[in-house]
Amino acid sequence: MTTPLRIDIVSDVMCPWCIIGYRQLTHALDATGTAHDIHWHPFELNPDMPHEGQNLREHVAEKYGATPEQSAQSRKHMTELGTELGIDFRYTDEMRMHNTFNAHQLLHWADQQDRKNDLKMALFTAHFTDQRDLSDTAVLASVAGEIGLDTAEAQAVLDDQRFASDVRQQQSFWVQQGISGVPAMIFNRQHLVTGAQGVDNYTNILTQLSKEAN
Repeated sequence: MTTPLRIDIVSDVMCPWCIIGYRQLTHALDATGTAHDIHWHPFELNPDMPHEGQNLREHVAEKYGATPEQSAQSRKHMTELGTELGIDFRYTDEMRMHNTFNAHQLLHWADQQDRKNDLKMALFTAHFTDQRDLSDTAVLASVAGEIGLDTAEAQAVLDDQRFASDVRQQQSFWVQQGISGVPAMIFNRQHLVTGAQGVDNYTNILTQLSKEAN
């Protein structure tokens, strides 16, 4: 392809399939040598989640009707997929889901410094590997500092909520486009692919897009 492939990814850092799908996609991008330009966009899986969050097992049972056995099997499957993709899922019985509106605001701020992808990866790790509370602004600011961003400025961004309106507008835009679940990947602003498709499927998609471009 003569110009980089634009890839818009609508996602939430509470979503395991978002990081799985992203890693599958990057494997396919590497395998095909596709020049690309990735843009992350905000989506809240649980916009009404209270500050204290909710136990993951209780949340999955309540929201999706999954039995404890089904939930355990799903976590096992995701952990195995993660191992293949270099993702260290560390599920425990005490793991919690959290509200991510503040996380999306911090990502918006990081984007202004061309560090959004770096912070996105750090937040996935903070949640799925280290089980840190991503609704806690001090935790979020600390994660930002750990990748070299200004911790004090990160905290200030979250304290004054300066990007709250921007993030709400972006969320509304994607909902209005029909996005109701994540990950949602839009290639060249034309082709929507939902869910984690697997390395082979992403490779086929990239190959087809390259043929169309040429």
